[in-house]
Amino acid sequence: MKQKNHILPIIILSQFACTSPWFAGNAIIDELTVKTGLGIEIMAYVLASVQLGFISGTLVFALFMIADRFSPSVVFMICAILAALCNLSLLSEHIGKWSLLLARFGTGFFLAGIYPVGMKIAADYYEKGLGKALGYLVGALVLGTAFPYLINGTAFGRNPDMVIKITTGFTIMGGLLMVVLVPNGPFRRPSTKLQLQSGPKLFKIVNFRKAAFGYFGHMWELYAFWAFTPLAIQTFNTLTGNTLEVFLWTGIIIMLGGISCALGGILSIRFGSYTVAFVALLASGFLCLVSPVLFSSYPVVFLGVWYVWGMAVTADSPQFSNLVASSAPAELKGTGLTLVNCIGFAITIGSIQLLSFLSNEISPEYIFMVLAIGPLFGVWQLSSRKTD
Repeated sequence: MKQKNHILPIIILSQFACTSPWFAGNAIIDELTVKTGLGIEIMAYVLASVQLGFISGTLVFALFMIADRFSPSVVFMICAILAALCNLSLLSEHIGKWSLLLARFGTGFFLAGIYPVGMKIAADYYEKGLGKALGYLVGALVLGTAFPYLINGTAFGRNPDMVIKITTGFTIMGGLLMVVLVPNGPFRRPSTKLQLQSGPKLFKIVNFRKAAFGYFGHMWELYAFWAFTPLAIQTFNTLTGNTLEVFLWTGIIIMLGGISCALGGILSIRFGSYTVAFVALLASGFLCLVSPVLFSSYPVVFLGVWYVWGMAVTADSPQFSNLVASSAPAELKGTGLTLVNCIGFAITIGSIQLLSFLSNEISPEYIFMVLAIGPLFGVWQLSSRKTD
C-alpha cells in the first residue's frame, strides 16, 4: 500500500520536537542548582526523576494498553501538551527541590506517550522497511535530546529561560502536527479489550524475549553515557589543561547519535536489524573498556573517539525496537514497545546512580568502564539466537 509522502517526515519532526524537554533540565543545571540549593548530586537527581517518570508512564500505558486501544496520534498530542506544561514549570522563580523533581517526573511520565507511541504510529504505517523508518524516528529522538544542549551552547543559552521556552514551544507544535497530519495507519490493529496478561504473554515469545534482553543491555549504557558526557569533558579539561566547551560538545556528541540511528536504519535494509544491533553493541562495549586512555590523549583524539562512541551507542536502538515490534503480535505491538521501554528505562536508573556514586569515589575517567556490562550482556543475548 502506497503511503502519503508527508507521513514519515511529520512523524520524525514531531518526535524530534516532543522529545526536546528530555534533557532540558540538565542543560540549565547551573541555574537549577542556584534555585534549589542542591549540589553536584542534582545532575543525577534531575535525570533520574525524568527516567522514573518515564518508567511509571510506560508501565501505566503498557498495563492499560493505551496505544493499542486508543488513537495513538491523539494520545501523542495530549501527552505532548502535558509534557510541555511540566517543562514550562521549570521557569518558576520559587521552584524547590521537590517541585523540581516532580516537574521532571511529570515530563518523563508524559514522554511515555510520545517516544514509544511515536514508534507505534510508525509501525502502523510501515509493515516493511520498519527498521529504516525507526532509524529515522529514533534519530529524531536523539536529536531532540541533544537540542537543549545545542541551544545552551549558542548565544540563546546565555538566557537559560530560552532553553525551556523553545523546547516547550517545540513540544506543543509537534503534538499538534501529529494529530492533524498523521491519522491512524493502515496496518493498525486496535485491541478491543484489556489484556492484563499481555506482558507475560509477550515474553514467552523467544524472539521477543531475546530482542528485549539485547535492548536492556543497550539501555544500561546509553543514558548514563549521555548524562555523564559533560563530566567526561570537564574531567578531560582538568587533566589536560584544555578548555573544551562542555555543553556545545555534549550536544554535538549526542546529535551525532541521531545521524547514526538513521544510518543504521539504512544499513538494516541490506544487512538486517540483527547485524546492525550486534556490531553497534560490540563497538560501544569495546569503547567502554578502553575509555580511560582517552583522558590523556589530544583533544582531537578524545573528541574523535567520543564522536564514534556517541554514534555506536545509539545505532542499535531503533533496530532493537524493530526486532521487538516485528516479533510481537500486531494487536500488541504498541504494548510490547511500551513495556520494553519501561523495563529498559528502569535499568537506566541503576547505571546513572552507579556512575553518580562512582564519580565521587574514584577518578572520573574510570567510571565509564562499568557501562561495558550492558553491551556485553546484549551481545551475549543476540549471539544465543538470531532474531532477524
